[in-house]
Amino acid sequence: MSAPGSAPESVADVLDLAREVAEDEVARSVFFVAHGTRLAGSEQRYRNRYVLVRVGDSFGACAFEEGELDPGVADLSGEPLAALLDHAAQPLRIAAADAALGAAAPHRDDPRAELRTLPTGTPDVRAVARDAAVAELLTVAPGARVGLIGVVNPLVAAIRERGGEPLLADRNLERTHWGDPVADDHRDVIAQADVVLATGMTLGNGSFDEILTTCRERGVPLAVYAQSGAAVARAFLGAGLTALSAEHFPFSQFSADASPMYLYRGHA
Repeated sequence: MSAPGSAPESVADVLDLAREVAEDEVARSVFFVAHGTRLAGSEQRYRNRYVLVRVGDSFGACAFEEGELDPGVADLSGEPLAALLDHAAQPLRIAAADAALGAAAPHRDDPRAELRTLPTGTPDVRAVARDAAVAELLTVAPGARVGLIGVVNPLVAAIRERGGEPLLADRNLERTHWGDPVADDHRDVIAQADVVLATGMTLGNGSFDEILTTCRERGVPLAVYAQSGAAVARAFLGAGLTALSAEHFPFSQFSADASPMYLYRGHA
């Protein structure tokens, strides 16, 4: 555990911070959403499951794999937030911490955050706009190798449009829409990358600490695009995380209306 007031070294340190700010807060609503999308012109169907925790005016979220949680998680509604922060399931702990930290310091009030409003539109329009904004966080020279941990096709395209060469890793995808191979282990990808862009889902599946440590050791910039645990990831800005895109629930794919995302840049 880090000393009080010091930069976090691990996700466990940020969970401790969330316990401090949670105090006697109550998780007013706990639920999960199972979601599938197939964008126009693609044969790939994305499947995601998110557990959500509401505290005051904040929703915390984290993606999880099939079977990790069941509908009984809704019975935790009304329980002390502290109990959720000590739950056996890592995704639920991350969602609870995201809610606690988001309630204590909303993204909309963070002076470091640049508000980006995603346009009203179809799933494809909104996905392309979101991933183009995420790619703006990357400063890459032509041909630079961008390790992308957590693959979505519009983000691969956005990286290429900025001159980067995507190196891809994802636990649930073998090839992109264009046939690019996708590794199921992120380690080789990070070892070759000049810059790394990782999904916030790494917070829930337990791989974030390793990714953060490896990027620190190699001196490789690390950016995170987060629907999962956005406020948890934010705690690492300046402590190994160089940039962040943060979305809070309801996420862009759950609405056709204009919605906010927040970009944090330039933190070493």
